[in-house]
Amino acid sequence: MIEVYIDGATKGNPGPSGAGIFIKGIANPVLLSIPLGVMSNHEAEYQALLAALKYCLSHNYKVVSFRTDSQLVDRAIEKQFAKNKAYAPLLDEALQLIAQFDLFFMKWIPSSQNKVADELARKALQGEEK
Repeated sequence: MIEVYIDGATKGNPGPSGAGIFIKGIANPVLLSIPLGVMSNHEAEYQALLAALKYCLSHNYKVVSFRTDSQLVDRAIEKQFAKNKAYAPLLDEALQLIAQFDLFFMKWIPSSQNKVADELARKALQGEEK
């Protein structure tokens, strides 16, 4: 099973943001830093999720286990509900993408276990696209 670690980072809230994606369990691990523009930290977390889902689908990774240190994103996926209406369109898009997987898991992990994705997200803040 492919493990996908995601994280969003923001300088200020809202502020310049970035997404970090670390994929392991494949021959060559994937490290992505994606500059996102200005948004809130929670929006950056959702954008990291969406970018990772799209990447996995485009590479035909259909059995995946996602890891996030964002309790907001983890709970929204689990309950299929966004408490804040501003995030509902992002959640809806994520759920539509998730439906295309053969097997999808989402697990909350502490930040200490998400250091690679966090580092990649922070690099994206500096515009260092990888």
